[in-house]
Amino acid sequence: MANLKEIRSRIASVTSTRQITSAMKMVAAAKLRKAQTFVSQIVPYKNKMQEILSLLNEALQEDSDNVFATKREVKTMLVVAVSSNKGLCGGFNGNIFKQCVALKEKVLEKNPSIDLQFYAVGRKISEQLQKGGFKVYKSFNEAIDKVEYSTSAAIAQEVTDLFLEKKFDSIKLVHNEFVNPAVQNATENDFLPLNFKASASKFKSDYIFEPDKQTIVRQLIPQWLKTVVFSALAESFAGEQGARMTAMNKATDNATELIKDLNLQYNKVRQASITNEIIEIVSGANAH
Repeated sequence: MANLKEIRSRIASVTSTRQITSAMKMVAAAKLRKAQTFVSQIVPYKNKMQEILSLLNEALQEDSDNVFATKREVKTMLVVAVSSNKGLCGGFNGNIFKQCVALKEKVLEKNPSIDLQFYAVGRKISEQLQKGGFKVYKSFNEAIDKVEYSTSAAIAQEVTDLFLEKKFDSIKLVHNEFVNPAVQNATENDFLPLNFKASASKFKSDYIFEPDKQTIVRQLIPQWLKTVVFSALAESFAGEQGARMTAMNKATDNATELIKDLNLQYNKVRQASITNEIIEIVSGANAH
């Protein structure tokens, strides 16, 4: 059994850890509130743009010059995977890596000769992909800690150019979708070529488009692609803060329970020590 000094040392160590995890929880909670407001502004805008493009789906199909929707035989594929730069956020980054592994297995099972590469946005996924032997086209970590439209637009423009220049025939996006502070879903979405489903029946009305459908579509698509990446980075950042807040809350609770157990153990050892001292004193008195 551990002595009193060892137990006191463990109690002090766990107490110090609890202070750190509690502080990290509060910091993550503060960042999460701002991030949630950010996401609540971006996502409806993205969804409305998607609604408009779904409405114009017929124009997408009719426009044979629409390079964004051109489907080619997929010989090369680029996967943009978004994670965080830091850890201590539960399974947040691990779920993205698992999604990448599942995607790789699915793609190579269908076409073993395909050249599959990954564009890592975030230090954690970059490290995991490299350790896992994945082919990393590029790593970009600066976009995560502070989500800005200019940075996400630059990423979107870069991967779009790779598609238009026919360096990659297909581009996918893997990121954590923010549901609530405790739930983040790792999702996989097609980025390019565009594949909008036919517009829903509620849009089957006669609209007058100015100047015309094709011109509107060509102007909207680049903006839509940048908004998709911006939304993915914003949701990932909010999800990271939610995951870290949840993880640190659990860690703080566990530390509190451990301190209780250690205090109980300390009292038992102390009581046993006092009892032994009393027995020794009584035994010595009886001996005389």
